[in-house]
Amino acid sequence: MLDLERFLPYRLSVLSNRISADIAQLYETRYDMAIPEWRVIAVLARRPGLSATEVAQRTAMDKVAVSRAVSALLDAGRIQRDIDGDDRRKSVLRLTEAGRAVYEDVAPRALAYEQRLLGALRVDERQALDRLLARMEQVTAEHRRECRAAAGDPAGARSGNGAQASPGGEA
Repeated sequence: MLDLERFLPYRLSVLSNRISADIAQLYETRYDMAIPEWRVIAVLARRPGLSATEVAQRTAMDKVAVSRAVSALLDAGRIQRDIDGDDRRKSVLRLTEAGRAVYEDVAPRALAYEQRLLGALRVDERQALDRLLARMEQVTAEHRRECRAAAGDPAGARSGNGAQASPGGEA
């Protein structure tokens, strides 16, 4: 029988939700932003010029959630949408000055929270955690490729298309 409290995917999900909620306290009230909006800002701060689809891929968020976040950020003047210089059919997103100001206020606080979490671990434990997470990311990417290949998706068989959440306060 499945013991949910010991089931790794459940435990990781609960932990992730708790950490995201803690970090969200840094921007929810102050900037009237939800978690998906912060994630879009954090990704665009590191990688300006991504499309909404690319943001969804990097954050492993649902395309609908990204679309809503992008709309809210556009309305708030925190991001702008431009036409890609290389592919005029593609629109890309960039932070505005207001979006950059939010990022520059929240990111150091998010990083301080991360350091608080990691500070509870010894150096060797932090290194082991990093290696274990990287390995689990690799296994999940392999699993996604296998599932896509089994479903007859030729693109899935060739590419990992895995979300790549980058470090640096993207909770």
